[in-house]
Amino acid sequence: MKELTCIVCPRGCRLTIDDNLNVTGNFCPRGAEYAKNELTNPKRMITSFMRVKNRENCVVSVKTSVAIPKGMIFQVMEEINHVGVDAPTRIGDIAIKDVLGTGADIVITKNIK
Repeated sequence: MKELTCIVCPRGCRLTIDDNLNVTGNFCPRGAEYAKNELTNPKRMITSFMRVKNRENCVVSVKTSVAIPKGMIFQVMEEINHVGVDAPTRIGDIAIKDVLGTGADIVITKNIK
């Protein structure tokens, strides 16, 4: 038996999951889906920043377009840290397409002129 607190909505249901992935304690179906995914294939969104190569002491905020496998967070962060972008940037521009084959793009979240 595992116990989790659901983070899908502000309600914060206390979930219990047995060995057969039966979930109890969820108020809505999203909680059951969250618990099953968290135990079988946990994923996370990344928010970070990248350096702007053609500006001195300048960074731009970025995020993943979709959640990536939790076990790949540090590898993806290394990739983000090694790549830079050139200004100007616009919200929604893709800085890295399909980062490390995860299916997630690294998307710029700040305009820089």
